[in-house]
Amino acid sequence: MKQRKRGLFIGRFQPPHKGHIKAIQNLLAKVEELIIIIGSSQISHELDNPFTTGERICMMKSALDEAEINPYKYLILPIPDAPMHSIWVAQIFSYTPPFEMVFSNDPLTRRLFQEAKVKVYNIDFFQRKIYSATEVRRRMLADENWKILVPKVVIDIITQIDGVRRLNELAMTDSPFGRRKVVH
Repeated sequence: MKQRKRGLFIGRFQPPHKGHIKAIQNLLAKVEELIIIIGSSQISHELDNPFTTGERICMMKSALDEAEINPYKYLILPIPDAPMHSIWVAQIFSYTPPFEMVFSNDPLTRRLFQEAKVKVYNIDFFQRKIYSATEVRRRMLADENWKILVPKVVIDIITQIDGVRRLNELAMTDSPFGRRKVVH
């Protein structure tokens, strides 16, 4: 049985945006199969992490379908955070099929996988200043046009789950975007 060349791409995808989809398309040109990790899968309903794992999986799968990416070319797997950096890579190995390389620009992720003797490659970001989940969430809170940054199906899912309202309600109790914290 021939082994497939697999790569690993980790993100929180809060929410998936057009930059993520472009990066995945580029990465799929380098591997036969891409494992897309939905990181911090245990976290939701926080200002920086408003969407659940299930919502993020649906958004990502729908966006990849919309981009006509062959579903046999990728796996989407949720992985929770580990209690310590020293065991995080081992946890990922136990949750995933074997892979030969990791794609990441995050310094800590790069270091941890390099220490585990896994090849790590940079991701060519697509207009990073515009396409970031932080920018999408900022625009949602500021009532600015966030919809141009995400695939149409992601807009549909966020609308269906009332995601902008959820984010605004979360902002009423958190203040990273400059909103006043409300104490109950």
